[in-house]
Amino acid sequence: METSKFDIADYLDSNEMVAEYLNEILENGNENDLITAIGNVAKAIGMTKIAEKSGLSRPSLYKALSDGAKPQFSTIVKVLKAVGGQVTVNPISV
Repeated sequence: METSKFDIADYLDSNEMVAEYLNEILENGNENDLITAIGNVAKAIGMTKIAEKSGLSRPSLYKALSDGAKPQFSTIVKVLKAVGGQVTVNPISV
């Protein structure tokens, strides 16, 4: 029996699922996890579509969202808006 490699992008098929995934990473991951997650979301939606909506080129997107990349915050915000998300801050209960 042949198995295929798991790809989270295959399951990011609604705005709700994307939001839940990114919020989970924001809550429990680190900055590298977040960049990877945003890349997964962009892949699920389509890099060409994200490039058009964000005003960034496809090569720039691939570079910014590659493993070990350190994209500028403005790039992250542009991509999040292009995937239908936004950055919000909620108080943490201490």
